[in-house]
Amino acid sequence: MKKLLLALAVTSVLAACGKKEEAAPAAPAAPASAPAAAAPAPEVGPLKVAIDPTYEPFTFKSADGTPTGFDVDVANALCEQIKRKCEFVEQVWDSMIPGLNAKKYDVIISSMSATDERKKEIDFTDKYYQTPSRIVLKKGTKFTDLASLKGKKIGVLKGSTQEKYAMDNLKPVGVVVNSYEAQDQVYLDIKSGRLDGTVADFLEVTGGFLSKPEGAKYEFVGPVLSDVKYFAGAAVALRKGEDKLKGELNEAIKTIRSNGTYKTLNDKYFAKYSIDVYGE
Repeated sequence: MKKLLLALAVTSVLAACGKKEEAAPAAPAAPASAPAAAAPAPEVGPLKVAIDPTYEPFTFKSADGTPTGFDVDVANALCEQIKRKCEFVEQVWDSMIPGLNAKKYDVIISSMSATDERKKEIDFTDKYYQTPSRIVLKKGTKFTDLASLKGKKIGVLKGSTQEKYAMDNLKPVGVVVNSYEAQDQVYLDIKSGRLDGTVADFLEVTGGFLSKPEGAKYEFVGPVLSDVKYFAGAAVALRKGEDKLKGELNEAIKTIRSNGTYKTLNDKYFAKYSIDVYGE
């Protein structure tokens, strides 16, 4: 009996040793990773815009010191189109171009004429307005030609196209030409009697001087000044090589001209003159 039990036990052990071990079930495959989210576009900073706030009604300060005027409103409209915020930087006029090239700001939107001489140093967009300039003197001043103004004292904005015109055309015939850091300083010296008059943009001198009590005794003298050598259209100035920004701003100028924004701004400042300051 013992031998029979022993035989059965050996048989059971051998059977167990011969049994194949079942493989463990495979772990479920890891799900495919989701595609990486696209990196957010880099945030574009504000557009730093240089202005000379002494040039009413194009660029001046409101009673609370806020920059305002046609140039400022145009700048804000252009910034809206290119989806950037305007950040205004005040700058004296004759330092405008050096400051731009020194990267103190990105653009100049302050009634700067796109003359050939300036294009040697910087670049310009298409124009955003074009108005002529005029000589202003006391009412009753006798004028036959430029030489008839000999001895008159004229104030002009330093670094302006009007200064260039006066130096080239008035100074050689005996007109005394004094240059000032700001146009409003010119008007103060006319009022005090230190100057006889000025050469300035037609609309600027009308809004900033002739329409005010201190300008009541003054008027335009001589012909309209529109020689493109001096009085090319005002455009946005920017550094050479900024082609992408230039293209964006040119498109923005076209857009505000076509969508009614430009007319709204034009009428805000110049409706009483019944003109489109964009020009021909």
